[in-house]
Amino acid sequence: MITNNDMDLIFQALAHATRRAMLDQVRDKPGLSVGELARNFDVSRIAVMNHLAVLEKANLITSEKDGRSRRLYLNAMPIQDIHDRWTDSYAAHWADRVNIIKHAAEAAVRKTKGRGEDD
Repeated sequence: MITNNDMDLIFQALAHATRRAMLDQVRDKPGLSVGELARNFDVSRIAVMNHLAVLEKANLITSEKDGRSRRLYLNAMPIQDIHDRWTDSYAAHWADRVNIIKHAAEAAVRKTKGRGEDD
């Protein structure tokens, strides 16, 4: 279960446009090296490392050592956990409501056909 502290870290990480852009690039190119990622931004390598530290603390990025470089990977599960926290019960509720509307509409069509109105 996701904690409030976890959510705070995730929302803090996602609040910055540069970090969201970094996540997009890592999503689009899994295994991207830190150096390759840094070349795509007009900030110092130290700034890139600071942004990556925030993303890693929020568990949105994982990395593995590959020789002298680090390979980066997106971990979308924290975002999914937040999504699930607020949408699962609502999704079930609305799916039930749509099902009720569907059955009511089908019953209305059957009733109309029974009276011969579409002849």
